[in-house]
Amino acid sequence: MEFRTIVDIERPSFRIEPCEEVLFVGSCFADSIGRRFAEDRFRTTINPYGVMYNPASILHTIERISLAPRVAVLTLGTNRVYRLKATGEIVDNCQKRPQSLFDEQSLSIDECVGYLAECVRLLRQRNSDVRVVVTVSPIRYRKYGYHGSRLSKATLLLAADRLVGMFPDLVSYFPAYEILNDELRDYRFYHSDMIHPSEQAVEYIWQRFSEVYLSDQAKTFIEEWRPLKEALAHKPFNPDGQEYKDFMAKTNEKIEQLSKKYANFVKP
Repeated sequence: MEFRTIVDIERPSFRIEPCEEVLFVGSCFADSIGRRFAEDRFRTTINPYGVMYNPASILHTIERISLAPRVAVLTLGTNRVYRLKATGEIVDNCQKRPQSLFDEQSLSIDECVGYLAECVRLLRQRNSDVRVVVTVSPIRYRKYGYHGSRLSKATLLLAADRLVGMFPDLVSYFPAYEILNDELRDYRFYHSDMIHPSEQAVEYIWQRFSEVYLSDQAKTFIEEWRPLKEALAHKPFNPDGQEYKDFMAKTNEKIEQLSKKYANFVKP
């Protein structure tokens, strides 16, 4: 008998190689997944100008950076934006200014697609080989009301689907939203606030992502790196003891060997 539903993930036309440069821009879910990549020594840039929840703010980050990664992961959190009344511009951070200075609005599907398509075009201008992964954050927004949160997510899901249709060779969709809501349908996969996914849930979503997006060589690298990562995280009882010094010398020797095997590996 099957006691849970498994979300099918369409395999993309590309794979992420070991230690490759990956850009993460978007909601706090991008931070969670990006940190997992960083732990496994991918050259990651994660929200360099802070968390960006909506497509317009994600575009603002892409416009400001000069990076030209081969892989970019855009995590959509909401279609809600704040416009400064004095200028009409969409702001990425209200900087604790009075709410009376802003109008809160909802972007339409077309507007979301427009901002995201411009992100893809800018990234492609910088690197013609770029591949973009778009996903919708599974984190709900209690302040909208749960019906309002669902409507916001529905807008983003439809926009993501349109974006993939516009750039089928460049953009792929990863179903993080569906995995948490349809596959991990239990409150034990949430933090105590019952809103954010737990570390266990993030780890599971990372595993599902790695299954389809990482190359065989990248998966092999992670298995080689894991015992060294654990060794570096080890906290000895006696850091000045000869036994620990010998242990670290062997660990550093293995790290040096790994750096020779993988050209893009950056030693910790």
